Amino acid sequence: MSGTPRDAVLGALRRATGRDANMAEAAAAVRTRLAAHARNTIPARGLRETQGLLELFTEQARGVDASVAIVDDFGAVPGAVADYLRGENLPTRLRMAPDPRLDACPWDDAPTLEITRGKGEAEDVVALTGAFAGVAETGTLMLISGPDSPTTLNFLPDAHIVVLNAADLVGCYEDGWDRLRATGRMPRSVNFITGPSRSADIEQTLQLGAHGPRWLHIVVVAGGAATKDPGDG
Repeated sequence: MSGTPRDAVLGALRRATGRDANMAEAAAAVRTRLAAHARNTIPARGLRETQGLLELFTEQARGVDASVAIVDDFGAVPGAVADYLRGENLPTRLRMAPDPRLDACPWDDAPTLEITRGKGEAEDVVALTGAFAGVAETGTLMLISGPDSPTTLNFLPDAHIVVLNAADLVGCYEDGWDRLRATGRMPRSVNFITGPSRSADIEQTLQLGAHGPRWLHIVVVAGGAATKDPGDG
């Protein structure tokens, strides 16, 4: 018997499904499908313009227990972060991703905040990161790993604050992947985060913070997309 046990198992599967004699054709079909990035059914609710995407994202995110604040520009981010931590009685010491967009915010305007930069550590309670995109159809954040966005910040601290540019909102997951492919680089990991971590495995009782942060707060920088929080009515 030649080959590895894995080869034997896969060979048996190919013969059972009638694909053994058409491997070249099957491989070509797979390559074509991967290159085409064909889409499946896209929910109609995600087919909106910028203002509509902002409203939908806010509604969906709040529906899964994330909190959302909408500010006009990046200059208002420090105040929004300080307000949130004060309102939740959370520590004002936070670990921030070394993201140039966050570094450009006027943190001196929020002197109560104690900011350190770098990857998340076990003792960190509050993390602050940016986001690559926001998926409006489900209120989901798309975060990619890299030197300016350590993945540990997404999962280790109890509270995760994410700054999202409204210009980075997309309607559906497929749009998010298209944006990522357009950058010409694929990160080591892509994390989709919808609301705080949760689990109902034990006696069907919902517990927040089961596998990651128990608080998720999103600060959306509206810019020219909107000047009013859609949740304000």
